[in-house]
Amino acid sequence: MWTEHEVKELLRQAGVPVPRGVRDPALAGTLRAPLVLKAAGLLHKSDAGGVRLGLTHDTLGAAVAEMRERLGDGFLVEEQAPEGVELIAGLIRDPAFGPVLLAGLGGVWTEALRDTALRLCPISESDARRMLASLRGSSLLYGYRGWPAVDVDAVVKLLMTLGGPGGLWERLELGEFELNPVIATPSGVIAVDARYLPSPRPPSAAPRAAADFTPLFEPRAVAVVGASTSRPAFGNMFLDFYRAAGTPVVAVHPTATSIGGVPAVPTLAAAEVDYALVAVPAAACAEVVRQARGVPYTQVMSGGFGEAGRADLEEALVAAAREAGTRLLGPNCMGVYCPKGRQTFVGGGVGPEGSVALISQSGGLAGEVIKVGERRGLAFSRVATLGNAADVTPAELLGWLSRDPSTSAVGLYLEDPRDGLALFSALSSCPLPVVLLVGGRSGQGRRAAASHTGGMVSDARIWQALADQTGATLVTTQDALVGALAYFQAHTPRPLADPAPTPRGLDPGERRTAGVLVVGPSGGAGVLAADAFDEAGLTLDPLPDDVLDDLRALGLGAGSSLANPLEVPVGPRGRPDLVKEVITAVTGRLPYRDVVAHVNVQSFFTYGTTADPLLAYARHLGEVRGVRVTLVTRNGEFAPPGVEDELMAIAAAAGIPVYRSMEAAAIAVAAGQRFCGGTDGTA
Repeated sequence: MWTEHEVKELLRQAGVPVPRGVRDPALAGTLRAPLVLKAAGLLHKSDAGGVRLGLTHDTLGAAVAEMRERLGDGFLVEEQAPEGVELIAGLIRDPAFGPVLLAGLGGVWTEALRDTALRLCPISESDARRMLASLRGSSLLYGYRGWPAVDVDAVVKLLMTLGGPGGLWERLELGEFELNPVIATPSGVIAVDARYLPSPRPPSAAPRAAADFTPLFEPRAVAVVGASTSRPAFGNMFLDFYRAAGTPVVAVHPTATSIGGVPAVPTLAAAEVDYALVAVPAAACAEVVRQARGVPYTQVMSGGFGEAGRADLEEALVAAAREAGTRLLGPNCMGVYCPKGRQTFVGGGVGPEGSVALISQSGGLAGEVIKVGERRGLAFSRVATLGNAADVTPAELLGWLSRDPSTSAVGLYLEDPRDGLALFSALSSCPLPVVLLVGGRSGQGRRAAASHTGGMVSDARIWQALADQTGATLVTTQDALVGALAYFQAHTPRPLADPAPTPRGLDPGERRTAGVLVVGPSGGAGVLAADAFDEAGLTLDPLPDDVLDDLRALGLGAGSSLANPLEVPVGPRGRPDLVKEVITAVTGRLPYRDVVAHVNVQSFFTYGTTADPLLAYARHLGEVRGVRVTLVTRNGEFAPPGVEDELMAIAAAAGIPVYRSMEAAAIAVAAGQRFCGGTDGTA
């Protein structure tokens, strides 16, 4: 551990203001009182009584003697900094993502308040300002109840010195590096306490040439290793899947010439394929993979490697893949799904070709997303399960998918990013919307940290920082992942298709937009919708005053106010085109980025006898132009069999995503506005 004096000399050379100080109390005569006396070599000096404030030159000697008796020799005497807002700023090396910057309210209240923000390094100046603005106590920085605002620019400069391009994070052997407190005043900042615990920098992985993953998703032929001639096995199941999908496939078996009607070859070396699926016991996998010379991609479905405590088997597997010159998917993964390439690891054939991609470290979850997603109208371009991601990583695949003309949106399910820095880079440069679902955010745990900084870094906060910095949408459930991808499938290729003309009474340069308009029956449902959209961080902007007469002319407003959410009668006896006319009237005056129309499906069958009015409503809704429309079918379980499918087909043809709850729609719309354009007008 460096001494505080050494750390402050490092800061001084980096341009960070620190107090003048001396290590020998006998030399303190050159310092201006009041003085601070500190015991050297303690991590938490305040807790041990190792800090004395407000000393004069006359009282310094007695304070030194008393502290020496309790804590031993070794001191630092400094000029006491002026009062101000106490902050913490620190760096720590996260095991997955590398250097992380933390900033927040500091001093003795650091752990009690835990009011901090995180960002992955390197940060931008915008990141630094967003960190400060996100603090619960941010008002203390910008002036509060008579207290003057601090020099926020100086705080930002300090954060950039630590975590920005070329900052200390690039030079330090982290460990942990902490400034606490930093005193912020109207005239600048000063770091009054500093500590640095070095730790050897982990070796960097050697960069690999960018791979072409087309043969992975669109192989000319596939080999399956592990099918049995005597009993059902996973290999046999995959042979059936490939036969049903019409994929050219060959089995690998030491003695058989065919298995289940599929031709067989004795070794993988004899298979002329682009993709090999290996489903044999873990101990035998490396030898099989070693035979894969000339096979661009080999997937190991088998488990029993690093996830089971057998890192040695996993290392041997990777070595075998490199020896053979094949890229390895897995181990412990289910495989690849691509309707265009007739690649599949799920039964029932392949679905329609689409533009949604998925990278998942869980094969089971990926299978669910495929089947549930296709049931809800999703159409996939590429799906890859990576399991332990011992070779091909999520970052590498995301980088390729971001350039894939077949893909317009990407979902990620991750538990261990494998190479967090590469994932950060890939997300930062990805031009597509990305929806991120993370498993184990609260369960992985972290090593005990000696400093406040390390103690306040957690898995969940790292992932949120990653999303905040890269523009990815972080969701917490599988349903939210599917829902957000459905929104992007419907709207991303045409964020505002067929744009409406400039609203009446405005010049083109005066055109403005609003956030979300909610339209549908039931005032109570509207109130709950407002709560759901507020929780998702979305703005329900008021209706423009000049549209109220138009709405009254359409029959709205009798017995209720005209507001957003807007109550519109929708049911089996209502006009099926009324909501379309209402939306057109409102957006003709004030273009909303998103319109969420909701219906109570139950009412159509409690007060009606056929699905025709509900389907007619959906058709008219599909005629709305110039705005992204989302449909919520509340109480959809009341529809007779087949009706929901027909309604979803009508909506899908019109580019309208459908949700069963306001909460699900709010999460998806928030993801869309985050990427396509938020309520503050930023992309």
